[in-house]
Amino acid sequence: MASSFTTILLVRHGNTATTGTVLPGRAPGLHLSETGKSQAEAVAKRISELGHKPAAIYVSPLERARETAAPIAKALKIRPIIERGLLECDFGTWTGKKLAVLRVKKEWRAVQNAPSTFRFPEGESFTEIVVSHADPIKAAVTYAQGVPLDLFQRTVISTCSVSAITFSETTPIVLTVNNTGSLKDLAPS
Repeated sequence: MASSFTTILLVRHGNTATTGTVLPGRAPGLHLSETGKSQAEAVAKRISELGHKPAAIYVSPLERARETAAPIAKALKIRPIIERGLLECDFGTWTGKKLAVLRVKKEWRAVQNAPSTFRFPEGESFTEIVVSHADPIKAAVTYAQGVPLDLFQRTVISTCSVSAITFSETTPIVLTVNNTGSLKDLAPS
């Protein structure tokens, strides 16, 4: 009997004007920069070169995620489904703060080294979120690899990168992480 499997592509949104400098969280109104728009077009092309067409596109309701999904949806001729459960983590009072300011806080060490123990002030903990932006994608990848959540900061998820996980009847298989190249040969071996 052949085993069935499902492969999920996890795409981080493209670059914004504040990527790498601010913790945007769920703040509305953050759009892709020109670089981000180019990245979104490029990732759409890479995904369209897959040997098979994805069955669905699920997207966070945040603007930067929807703007990244739009060229993918156009290339694949699939209407994206906005899924509220794919929102970024609620960073509470840290939302919109400059990363340079947050990095000097004593709590930052917990975010980097023991995220499963940390709850953002007036926000969520990482264990309460679903796959979407950089940190949730890191969480999904480390889960699939059997790596403790406290080590997920060791994984890099670049803007418009693709990470792919195949879920089978037996175990998840991580096919690629932070991929910014060709996806033509993406398949479990």
